[in-house]
Amino acid sequence: MTPAPGEDWSAPFADAPIHATVALPGSKSLTNRHLVLAALSTTPSRLTGVLVSRDTDLMIQALTALGATFQRVDGDPTVLDVTPIALAATTGPITVESGLAGTVMRFIPGVAAGTNATVLVDGDEQSYARPMGPVIDGLIQAGARISANGQDPVTSLPLTVHGQGTVPGGAVGIDSGGSSQFVSALLLVGATFQRGLDLRHTGEHTPSPEHIAMTINVLEAAGVRIEHPEPNRWMVFPGPITTPDTAVEPDLSNAGPYLAAALATGGSVTVPYWPQETTQIGNRWREILPAFGATVSFEPVAGTNYGNLTVTGKRDDKGRPVITGGGEIADLAELTPTTAALALLADGPTQLTKIGHLRGHETDRLKALNAEAAKLGATIEEGTDYLAFAGGYDLTGATLDSYADHRMATFGAIIGLVVKDTVVNDIATTAKTMPDFPTAWTALATGQRDIRA
Repeated sequence: MTPAPGEDWSAPFADAPIHATVALPGSKSLTNRHLVLAALSTTPSRLTGVLVSRDTDLMIQALTALGATFQRVDGDPTVLDVTPIALAATTGPITVESGLAGTVMRFIPGVAAGTNATVLVDGDEQSYARPMGPVIDGLIQAGARISANGQDPVTSLPLTVHGQGTVPGGAVGIDSGGSSQFVSALLLVGATFQRGLDLRHTGEHTPSPEHIAMTINVLEAAGVRIEHPEPNRWMVFPGPITTPDTAVEPDLSNAGPYLAAALATGGSVTVPYWPQETTQIGNRWREILPAFGATVSFEPVAGTNYGNLTVTGKRDDKGRPVITGGGEIADLAELTPTTAALALLADGPTQLTKIGHLRGHETDRLKALNAEAAKLGATIEEGTDYLAFAGGYDLTGATLDSYADHRMATFGAIIGLVVKDTVVNDIATTAKTMPDFPTAWTALATGQRDIRA
């Protein structure tokens, strides 16, 4: 039974090495990008492999409120026929609830700006702390009208988009150091602007470049012309978006906890349908996990763009799991909490660097990871944009807070595999990207071999 929101959950302890095959649901990042482009397309399209989760449900609800329609095929929520928005025909006051979903709160204002509606974009109370300023500033530079009571400039939810039927577009400069979603949000709607979009990132560092590459890839597949004439500059040319029928890749970021389970228990986990070529940041597990001592193998399936990825953990001559320190690993973005769990279990040092932007995610993840490590009996070093782990910790069970953050919840679940009496508060928050994580994780920990995540 899945615990109710806010309930404590006793994380299952694995008393033997885990050996399993785990089938992943669709990527949340890709699903929400495909949903936006399908809604902006000039032609209907079909999406298959759609993730069913709170974040994707919120995106579908938001786009429906703006005029798109989504029809399940044969009652299957993972297969949707999409009828696009007639932007000019969307009028009247509309309220969009974004929950705590960064993609919804940041992608929807640009879509709303092209309508003739007044659109209030709101969210959960915690969403008010998530940064919005650069994407809103970029839209305003492009000619959109956006306001918020008591905010000048507009930097956070709730906010109101005053649609004018079209956005002029042109040259825009923003600092996207706080989130790559600021760039993606503008790129996704740039082709709908009258003059297109000439976007420059004005800061020093852009986090999660894989997510920007993902956005560009799905745009190009939808017939949008994009040029990247120099670093930190993207030109989107105006023109129709023609979204093809699309199959969503499995969520490689969410593969992380399951693959980490192999390493943490000295077992092995296989994920089928792993893309041979992908822009997902989760593909970095193939590099990250060997740094902690895992063996990673990939078996391609002939005639397809996918294969089977297998991660195998080490064991010593007494059969105990061996996790080496990971050394310095940079730019992990959303992969950080899972990697931090391995760093706490490792016997040597690990430094996770260039992750300062995680302070603006569902929670301040650096502060949260430091606090939860202390509950387990570990002392780590927290810097402005890094976490340093000495390794070799003697961890003891504790009740860990999820902070309403799905990746902090799965962090606790990984720890619980090898640290008895670990409890995670509000494991139900994992529904943000994984429909029934507690059931799947319990099946994994108790020795089931075929898991549907």
